[in-house]
Amino acid sequence: MRLVVFGLTLSSSWGNGHATLWRGLCGALARKGHGVTFFEQDVSYYASHRDLRETPGYELILYHNWPEVESRVRQALREAHAAIVTSYCPDARRATELILEFASLVHVFYDLDTPVTLERLRAEGDVEYVPECGLAAFDLVLSYTGGQALDELRSQLGARRVAALYGSVDASFYKPAHPSSNYLSDLSYLGTYAADRQPVLEKLFVEPARRLPAKRFLIGGAMYPEDFPWTRNIYFVRHVPPPLHPTFYSSSRLTLSVTRSAMAQMGYCPSGRLFEAAACQTTIVSDYWAGLEQFFEPGREILIASTPEEVALALTLSPVELQKIGAAARQRVLAQHTAEHRCDELLSMLEAA
Repeated sequence: MRLVVFGLTLSSSWGNGHATLWRGLCGALARKGHGVTFFEQDVSYYASHRDLRETPGYELILYHNWPEVESRVRQALREAHAAIVTSYCPDARRATELILEFASLVHVFYDLDTPVTLERLRAEGDVEYVPECGLAAFDLVLSYTGGQALDELRSQLGARRVAALYGSVDASFYKPAHPSSNYLSDLSYLGTYAADRQPVLEKLFVEPARRLPAKRFLIGGAMYPEDFPWTRNIYFVRHVPPPLHPTFYSSSRLTLSVTRSAMAQMGYCPSGRLFEAAACQTTIVSDYWAGLEQFFEPGREILIASTPEEVALALTLSPVELQKIGAAARQRVLAQHTAEHRCDELLSMLEAA
């Protein structure tokens, strides 16, 4: 099968979660003998923070503007079986208009930000990457978030055939690694700054740091503001590139997962970071959202916290207890949540559509 994808970015993981997901999916598709061409607008923001070294078995096409690349897009679509337009793609509407000209294609919209899309739609009435006529023209609408989000894609945007395609991890890359003194911590957090995550981050990360001055806390990520409530025992690394993610996680006794508020409210929203940390056999402490049990078993494969006290209690667990939980989480990921699993799910849905 040949797929053409129009996405936000594949070349840079700076400030977004799209790149690592697509790298895993594209790599898995290529290993199974399928072809992928990914079109990415070459914006300066990502160009200055590009961290993709190579694209083994699949093609990345960077372009400056749509007229410049349109003829190349048409050629790729003539040879394709399916075309996928994603949320936050700068040229999503133009790409949608073009792929619908090719009746033989399976037309797919993949929303990697569904709760945010629906929230913006309610507040603003329009979202720049969603066609003005909604999603009814697509043969298949995929969502990174399941549960209630799937119902709302039908009712609010007219999607006819909807399915969840959750995050995943490239298990050939994300695995236990040797710890590094640069990343040693009792509790780490890897993620871009987001205002709607901040209240939970302060409750489950900053407040425990205040209460436990002898413990070492570490944040890795981009776009943190100057007025972030730092403490003396919170250390900071400005952006951790994907090649160093396994080392980052493997240098942490525990790592925290915090969910964006719009996603947590809808549930069934596993972050890609959950699967990455688990694949590295690092014990995760997470906020709770509906459906979490579908992905990891609380208490055995993941720890749940809603208060600073529960985070502090997790930090008292022995290395043996933490290792047991981390190992169980890694087994669960390898059994159900790798890029190969999502690749097979995607291919099955494309064939059915």
